[in-house]
Amino acid sequence: MSSAPIAAAHARTLDLARRVLAIEAEAVQALADQLDDTFVKAVDLILASHGRVIVSGVGKSGHIGRKFAATLASTGTPAYFVHAAEAAHGDLGMITANDVLVAISYSGTGEELLKIVPLVKRQGARLIAITGNPDSPLAREADVHLNGMVKEEACPLNLAPTASTTAALALSDALAVALLDARGFGPDDFARSHPGGALGRRLLTHVEDVMRSGAGVPQVREDAPLGDALMEMTRAGLGMTAIVDTNDRIVGIYTDGDLRRSLASGCNFSTARVADVMSRGPKTIHAGALAVEAAEMMERLRISQLLVAAPDGHLVGALNHHDLMLAKVI
Repeated sequence: MSSAPIAAAHARTLDLARRVLAIEAEAVQALADQLDDTFVKAVDLILASHGRVIVSGVGKSGHIGRKFAATLASTGTPAYFVHAAEAAHGDLGMITANDVLVAISYSGTGEELLKIVPLVKRQGARLIAITGNPDSPLAREADVHLNGMVKEEACPLNLAPTASTTAALALSDALAVALLDARGFGPDDFARSHPGGALGRRLLTHVEDVMRSGAGVPQVREDAPLGDALMEMTRAGLGMTAIVDTNDRIVGIYTDGDLRRSLASGCNFSTARVADVMSRGPKTIHAGALAVEAAEMMERLRISQLLVAAPDGHLVGALNHHDLMLAKVI
């Protein structure tokens, strides 16, 4: 096969892909342009609810609904997904009078959803419908209708749900983010909902969770020979040792950098005391601080180690840059 037909096929593929993206982008932009007080009413309806948000749909709308429910649940709005067909066979019992049902159907005529709507409303639950047809039966039954109509599908046949599902996804994301903002949901809340993620590690990991403690903390008395300090640094492998007084309060630190300066100054390692060459008044952090605070302090001060001190100055731990990396804080 010659290169010309292959090149033409590739060009057609790229043109089609660009057309799909353009159509879907236009569909989302059209939604942004037509947003009005109806959207605010939907947000207020959910905020006023004392129950949960139940999202329902079938087919591709059901897939969008599952993602919407998951986004709500992870951003401060208790929610779950119920398949419309399953709702008619027992799952309807999950819905209470205090709940809000969000029904997603582009046509607004889906038999499965329309079958459960009267039962849900009879229980006293409120209904938000997301459809592409404001005159559909589902839209007419809704307490609030959000119009997700698109001019055309991105499918060349104008049949497969493409732009319409993108529009429904974007509209549901907008609703979830508006609720997040209204509830004052912040990074700490998000971390508690995502303890296994990177943000959770950054916001829920404390210095005491990653620091060396007990015998793992290198330390010598301030009257110790410099050789003892070097041996302690080697033993612990932290690139430093804490210098403490007779009450175990931190008075200084001796690091790899101090060692290089000692060498450059011609220090007599056989006779020197660590108190003569240590860095006094080292920066410390408390065990209850967030590990990310330790990382920020190290970066700002351009240091690789930190001593962990109790409020009265007692040495309780130590950590270095590598400890934070192992904990995936940085």
